[in-house]
Amino acid sequence: MRVLFDTNIFLDLLMDRAPFAEAAVELFSRVEGGTISGYVCSTSITTIYYIASKTIGTVRAQEEVKKLLNLFEVAPVNRAVLEAALAANFVDFEDAVIYEAACHVGAEAIVTRNQKYFRKSKISVYSSAELVNIMR
Repeated sequence: MRVLFDTNIFLDLLMDRAPFAEAAVELFSRVEGGTISGYVCSTSITTIYYIASKTIGTVRAQEEVKKLLNLFEVAPVNRAVLEAALAANFVDFEDAVIYEAACHVGAEAIVTRNQKYFRKSKISVYSSAELVNIMR
């Protein structure tokens, strides 16, 4: 299953945000084990690094981003993705970019904690806990 992970899921794991981190850990394990083909939006990488560097320091943030890049495929953000995101009429532009990047790579699902912002999605959208339950 091809799944694009929203920025907040990476931060849940990295910052050990309870109660969300536990489900994120299980999903990342499934990516590592090959049951899920995991994708991260290229714009998420910079956001993850920025927030992580403020909380865990730049050295650890770099290490974590390197791990992320080794484990996940990167969904590119190019002109076509950005133009499609502008036309998508999502409430939040960043979420529209994530959605369009997911479409671009043929993702079958998006995992996020902001499901309400993906109401217009034609791709299935799950919370991390929901996707964990589906995968079991």
